[in-house]
Amino acid sequence: MDTNKKNILVTGCAGFIGSNFVPYFLDKYKEYNIINLDLLTYAGDLENLKECKDNSNYKFIKGDICNRDLVEFIFNEYDVKGVIHFAAESHVDNSIKNPGVFIETNVNGTFTLVDVAQKYWMNKPNEYKEDYKDCRFHHISTDEVYGTLNETDLFTESTPYAPNSPYSASKASSDMIIRSYQETYGLNTVITNCSNNYGPKQHDEKLIPTIIRKALANEPIPIYGDGKNIRDWLYVLDHCRGIDLVYHTGKESNVYNIGGRNERTNLQIVDAICSILDEKVPKDVSYKELITFVEDRAGHDRRYAIDATKLEDTLGWKADENFDSGIVKTIEWYLGKINK
Repeated sequence: MDTNKKNILVTGCAGFIGSNFVPYFLDKYKEYNIINLDLLTYAGDLENLKECKDNSNYKFIKGDICNRDLVEFIFNEYDVKGVIHFAAESHVDNSIKNPGVFIETNVNGTFTLVDVAQKYWMNKPNEYKEDYKDCRFHHISTDEVYGTLNETDLFTESTPYAPNSPYSASKASSDMIIRSYQETYGLNTVITNCSNNYGPKQHDEKLIPTIIRKALANEPIPIYGDGKNIRDWLYVLDHCRGIDLVYHTGKESNVYNIGGRNERTNLQIVDAICSILDEKVPKDVSYKELITFVEDRAGHDRRYAIDATKLEDTLGWKADENFDSGIVKTIEWYLGKINK
């Protein structure tokens, strides 16, 4: 790694969003070194970053964000001057079965990172060290911290937090920790809350990969409850561009919602995917015949939808993909993966 370049610590980038973000970021910003700290838990896979492994501006470190000695070592060894924090346990179903690990990683891990950053960059509250005045901590969060919506409202940056699952509660807690370091110590922080991401490299257990995987295996496609739960879908590279914008130009201490303005019920999602597969990989009967309703998930929020007006109006962000274009790209990526 070039010692003259600015070193940015990104966490959890062997997972879905991070593994799309790192290649995008390395390609766009040749003046940065990226240090990726990831424990490689169930959702992390270095295969997702194979295109980066020979990049001289990229360094992978396997480790736990809860390990304070390791985090302090990385800051000191690499003179870290920015953090973009993706690392999190993120599967809601898993948080219901095993909430403890979500608290440990999402709450305690975030605290460890932000506390080390504050102590490394600052002399005391509201006083940055001379060489670290431009250092920023960007925390990646979720719209699930806001709870559930009625049929017409949208989540804005001022929507009160009302998390309903152990996962969303742990993310809400981590957001509050970041806020407290901004307010108490004057640490330069920004938070982005995103809607449901989809696209290449997503973990097999998530909704869209599950639908594709089950359909192609000719297995029942499980849909929770009545299938009418609504999510706002955001193509992962549009999310990456939003993170880039906020990290570089977002106003300190601000929260920005990133959403695709693509509300769909789970039934609409599965119908769209099956229709595309019927065209691309036809068989005797439609894949829609495989749709199977299963018992609803405990605490299943009915609707999420984000109002991204602040990000659009103040920073000029706009999603490049609508759902119809993004889902085709996603399916084509998965078909390519399966056919390798």
